[in-house]
Amino acid sequence: MRAAAESKAKRFAVCIQNEGAEESLEPRKIYELLEDPAAEKRDYVRVIDEEGEDSLYPASWFLALDLPHAVEEALPEIADSKSAS
Repeated sequence: MRAAAESKAKRFAVCIQNEGAEESLEPRKIYELLEDPAAEKRDYVRVIDEEGEDSLYPASWFLALDLPHAVEEALPEIADSKSAS
């Protein structure tokens, strides 16, 4: 049961590059990584970008973050409240 819960844990990464995608990604911003095993096999990650699109970007443009559980839980709520205003 624990393995299933861990596999569904949200993952986050900080954007470190956006060359050619300046309208879609902000450097130093934290993005939630969406699960996409096929993309990951090709060294890409799937994120919801600044245009609200579910898009693929090179994995090298992001650094994975190991965040405390409380921070992981708060980030989506913060993002939702910002988009509602």
